[in-house]
Amino acid sequence: CIHLLYCDKSHYQNFTPPFDIPESWEWVKLEDISYAVLGKMLDKSKNKGVNHPYLRNINVRWFEFDVSDLLEMPFEMQEADRYSIKHGDLVICEGGEPGRCAVWDKTEPIMFQKALHRVRFFGEINSHFISNIIYLYCLNGFITTFFTGSGIKHLTGESLANIPIPMPPIKEQQRILKSVNSFDIIIQQITDNKKLLSNTIILIKSKIIDLAMQGKLVPQDPADESAADMLRRVNPKAKIITDNPQCRNLPLGWTLCQLRDLCSFLSRGKSPKYSETPNQYPVFAQKCNLKDGDISLTQARFLDENTISKWPEKYRLRDGDVLVNSTGTGTVGRTRMFKSEYLGNYPFVVPDSHVSVVRSFDEIESTFIFYSLYCQDGQQYFDENLAGSTNQKELYIEVIGDRNIMLPPINEQKRIAAKIEELYSVLDQIEASLQS
Repeated sequence: CIHLLYCDKSHYQNFTPPFDIPESWEWVKLEDISYAVLGKMLDKSKNKGVNHPYLRNINVRWFEFDVSDLLEMPFEMQEADRYSIKHGDLVICEGGEPGRCAVWDKTEPIMFQKALHRVRFFGEINSHFISNIIYLYCLNGFITTFFTGSGIKHLTGESLANIPIPMPPIKEQQRILKSVNSFDIIIQQITDNKKLLSNTIILIKSKIIDLAMQGKLVPQDPADESAADMLRRVNPKAKIITDNPQCRNLPLGWTLCQLRDLCSFLSRGKSPKYSETPNQYPVFAQKCNLKDGDISLTQARFLDENTISKWPEKYRLRDGDVLVNSTGTGTVGRTRMFKSEYLGNYPFVVPDSHVSVVRSFDEIESTFIFYSLYCQDGQQYFDENLAGSTNQKELYIEVIGDRNIMLPPINEQKRIAAKIEELYSVLDQIEASLQS
């Protein structure tokens, strides 16, 4: 609705307006229509009087206030009017994010500190209308022309006074605000629907994996080599589980086994000796398994170059390695899959002792193993089998190895992994569009 301001005339002399306005409007300076006061510098050792709650810069949000953490400071009686904000006053941040503002709509007055301007308007001028003008100036960058300071930017009282305001008749202000409020309702509905859709996407992803692990995501092919025959060929020592109730519900060609029998390498990392300075040999730690589902080495520390020989080749992470955080309240059990692209220009990366490496045989589809541990059932298994105290949960490597895996034929593993990736890609695109 603020776009209604862009019309074709200006009445403000010696001034280049940021946009044109209708003929019935006038350009004015903020000081022409209001009385502004900067808040008081607060010092407990010097201030005397009665304690009052007061607003700080951090309490001001765009168009609203966060009063959950108000502080109290002494103000003298004669300061009560000069340094108090009353119903209808516009509060503008002087620093931090200069220009951020909101209208005090509460009936009870409140004191305010030096980092805020209180702007009180003359006559019937609507402070909500002015707050939308300031917001527009912040969006299009025009407000920065009034900032002072080379490093930290400020909006001084003098600069604030000179901010130009396009002033419509009072009834038009009211009509504009009514339209703005109706758009705000629509925007809030869109925001709520976005949140609902994001949550729905999370549930759909979980359901996709659930169907995949039950053999219901892609069709079985009777011509596929059975998982049991494939496993005996790949690992003759593997134990095929036949005495578990799960075995009665296995899809065609599937078998039940333990994770350790699918792995060529299953181990915790080692405690490294770290270099004091960055080098070419990062160490993969828990914080490299990102909360958002990705992997990053940007926070990694680096291996002492004199100790490289103490790390056998098998500890260097490879494409398809499944990495499980094995300690730490809040992060234990977090499961991600490593890809060589994460290395960037580093020659290799090794895991520290708080990360477990699950490396399946080449004949096993590692992406399928990843989803078997990443799925809700896999994460629940980890949660139920943690050791240690409340403050330091531990996921032993033996527990990871004991995890039962419902294993499809290798060709079906590949079809499942490809289908999950295909469906996830579509959902990720939808999710990304919600953020734009």
